[in-house]
Amino acid sequence: MKLICEGLDLSDAVLKVIRATATRTTNPILEGIKLKASEDTLTLSATDLEISIEKTIPADVKIQGEVVVPGKFFADFVKKLSNEQIELSLTEQNTIKIKYTDSEGYIQCMNSDEFPIIKDINSPEKVTIKKSELKKLIDKTIFSVAIDDARPVLKGCLFEVNNNKMTSVALDGYRLAMYKTDVTASTEKLNCIVPARSLSEISKLINVENEDETIDILIGQNHLLIDDGSIRILTRLLEGEFINYKQVIPTQTSTTILVNKAQLEDGLERASLLARMDKNNLVRFDIRDKILTLTSASNIGNVTENITISLEGKDLTIAFNARYLSDCMHTISDEFIKMNFTSQIAPCTICSAEDSEKYLYLILPVRIVD
Repeated sequence: MKLICEGLDLSDAVLKVIRATATRTTNPILEGIKLKASEDTLTLSATDLEISIEKTIPADVKIQGEVVVPGKFFADFVKKLSNEQIELSLTEQNTIKIKYTDSEGYIQCMNSDEFPIIKDINSPEKVTIKKSELKKLIDKTIFSVAIDDARPVLKGCLFEVNNNKMTSVALDGYRLAMYKTDVTASTEKLNCIVPARSLSEISKLINVENEDETIDILIGQNHLLIDDGSIRILTRLLEGEFINYKQVIPTQTSTTILVNKAQLEDGLERASLLARMDKNNLVRFDIRDKILTLTSASNIGNVTENITISLEGKDLTIAFNARYLSDCMHTISDEFIKMNFTSQIAPCTICSAEDSEKYLYLILPVRIVD
């Protein structure tokens, strides 16, 4: 193998694919990055068997071939050469020679035959969606996935496609996040559960240059593949039955408030400064007439915030984990939101004041002990 490429292209590609290398493994090959030179391209690949990332860059290939380099060391080395033109060549001793300006370095390599084969998906279902909407779908729900191993299926987001609508749902037993968006084209109906870690990488790696640019999602029985032209991301799907989330969402409410999202978020941020110092991270809502009063207290002091609201229904006192509310607020861009309550011990739902179908957040309250 022998090729010449631009250091900036190589450094950018390495920093993308290294996200898929294994960090704690007994198999060293999973810590490596596979380099494959063919025709006029260099393809870099990495996998930890859960997620695989491939990135292709232009190269002047003199001799075709492939090899696996130690991922972390190679990444640290080439990111120092982003302003150089680089020549890579494989020696008979299975080391890769890195030549740049008047200098050179050698790295011991691994056999590419031991590297896992990254397969294509056979007979996949296909969904075409705007890149910008896919990022929203992920970013507005991923924060609600479970982080413990008690229910592995909840460590991912449920993707549902039906009637040209795509829905992402995440829940962890204390809260639920749901977001819906239109798709450009899709099969009639499908669903799958995608690991949160993979979705996080997909969101970071998708390049959105144009709001209307689309991307294809290919879904097989056990895998999901996203191909963004020069980068491919393949992930395993989680197996099992997702919770019937529709049964969790309240169908009736006794108290509804309309509130300015920015004012509520700012009030929560200030109240959370004290709430975080208390082990319960508690913020109390007192809803009376046209005022929502937020209170939080700790051994340092207390904070009271009064926010003007529009109220329909009964007065109510209820408390929540402040972080759960703040996480929701950070993802919402609407000027006004609706908060719906049933009782002091029943879940609260948050939705858009303009389009209640677009997104929904559900949070379980914390019991108040007076």
